[in-house]
Amino acid sequence: MINIALPKGRLGEKIYLAFEKAGYECPSIKENNRKLIFENAEKGVRYFWVKPSDVSIYVERGVADVGVCGKDILAEYSPDVYELLDLKTGICKMAVAAKKDWYDDGQTTLKVATKFVNCAKAYYASKCRDIDVIKLNGSIEIAPILGLSDVIVDIVETGTTLKENDLEVKETIFPISARLIANKASFKFKTSEIETLEAKVKSLL
Repeated sequence: MINIALPKGRLGEKIYLAFEKAGYECPSIKENNRKLIFENAEKGVRYFWVKPSDVSIYVERGVADVGVCGKDILAEYSPDVYELLDLKTGICKMAVAAKKDWYDDGQTTLKVATKFVNCAKAYYASKCRDIDVIKLNGSIEIAPILGLSDVIVDIVETGTTLKENDLEVKETIFPISARLIANKASFKFKTSEIETLEAKVKSLL
């Protein structure tokens, strides 16, 4: 049995359809209920829905053999897992954004509001830029408008929210997409099963 952690929401539903097409269907997952765990013994697969930011934890701890999570999560938390495949979906980017008329004169400590503290620190360390990180959990866009920060580091998909708040992307840090990841011990003991799943999914991309 391969245990697969899927992120709740639209991305997870889209990913499940890819697994289904690859021959790992589990009809009960499509039933209208509040269950979180589904299995198809015949296909040797068990799925469970978890919060997107928790997928890597379930995989790292071995509760899930494989899972699907965004590159942003892998970059922020550096879980001890194997990154097997770029699933070419859930595409967006990690970016620096600020007010349209703002520019960095490099003279003062840069105030950066973000949920992605480690990503922000790593990026600005690579530029040898002194920063003051302000960790926020939501509505990041409001921080530069109210003067809490100079810039934000956040995920940008369409950029609509930025435009509506008179902000714009100043720099792209790295591209983001959904990745298939595996637990290291599971990969050792279920190598053929995981590699077969990976190959079948890859053939659909």
